[in-house]
Amino acid sequence: MAIPLSNGCTRLTLSPPARFRHQSTIFATLSPSRPDTVNWVEATSSFFDQDTRPIMLFDGVCNLCNGGVRFVRNVDRNRRIRFEALQSESGKKLLRRSGRGPDDISSVVLVEKDRSYIKSEAVLKIMEYLELPFPQLAFFLQFVPLFVRDFMYDNVANNRYSIFGYSDSCEI
Repeated sequence: MAIPLSNGCTRLTLSPPARFRHQSTIFATLSPSRPDTVNWVEATSSFFDQDTRPIMLFDGVCNLCNGGVRFVRNVDRNRRIRFEALQSESGKKLLRRSGRGPDDISSVVLVEKDRSYIKSEAVLKIMEYLELPFPQLAFFLQFVPLFVRDFMYDNVANNRYSIFGYSDSCEI
């Protein structure tokens, strides 16, 4: 049973089954609804008005990430992917559209008109847009469990600056 209290909390009382005698009470703070909440999908829909190609968000100062962008540009001869640094204003808006914080530079993100991908899912989806043999490789890699792929992704991402270094500004 939920009982609203005057201090903005709600008291949840859980009735125990008949064989138990103890009663549990949990207090939870309810956040007031925020009328100023921005619908980031609508706020960033203009990114896909004239150009429906997906946007790859990357860490603009990471040498590994910049190398990845150069690689994708070289292999993507049909220019099916656009690029934006996570640190740019557009990148921050697209991060929010993807449900991430505007300062979260922990993962590559691929933003399509109707969906966003992060971590290893973003990498596999990017591979699907590239020339042969990358779509086929992505197909086989999808059978590796997500938690294994993301574990490997996180290990590289968390050590990318110490292994590959970083630059003072975005190269791309």
